[in-house]
Amino acid sequence: MGEGWVAKRVNFMDLVVKTAADPLGFVSSIKREIQVIDKNQPLGNVRTMSSYLDESVAMRRFTLSLLGVFALLALLLGAVGIYGMMAYTVTQRTHEIGIRLALRAQIGDVLKLVVRQGLALVFAGIVIGLAGAFALTRVITSLLFRVSATDPVTFIGVPLLLAAVALLACYIPARRATKVDPLAAIRRE
Repeated sequence: MGEGWVAKRVNFMDLVVKTAADPLGFVSSIKREIQVIDKNQPLGNVRTMSSYLDESVAMRRFTLSLLGVFALLALLLGAVGIYGMMAYTVTQRTHEIGIRLALRAQIGDVLKLVVRQGLALVFAGIVIGLAGAFALTRVITSLLFRVSATDPVTFIGVPLLLAAVALLACYIPARRATKVDPLAAIRRE
């Protein structure tokens, strides 16, 4: 050690006691027994095993909560983006949709046309995302705990959730497209 430094070794010991009843009720009797063995032995930082475990995973729990919040924000932003893109597309195609409706196209057919257009892009994105996720599984394997790198629940559930949100985001503008007045749409052009 350099000049001005004092090295002191401190040994800590943990004592774990298993009880059938409330563990904090036994603190005073455990303290008495320790004092009988060694009067100079301090007893500090008494806590239950569940609080000890909670403290040990607190940072990971916070990180995962934060990740969950950001994932929900990303899902919301994606849904708003898809909705905006589809609403713009419907606005641009109002004349075409009006002509289709004037020619007696079924409302369900117009709805399918708009939703199919939006979902085609979404499914292409899901396929690309799944391919990228499978490619990166080797990288994130060390970060996973009790979950396989190719967890089927994740690789099936997340794309289904994304598809459901995208379907809703496409359905709302598509529903609005079915309410286009054919005469007004034709005259506007």
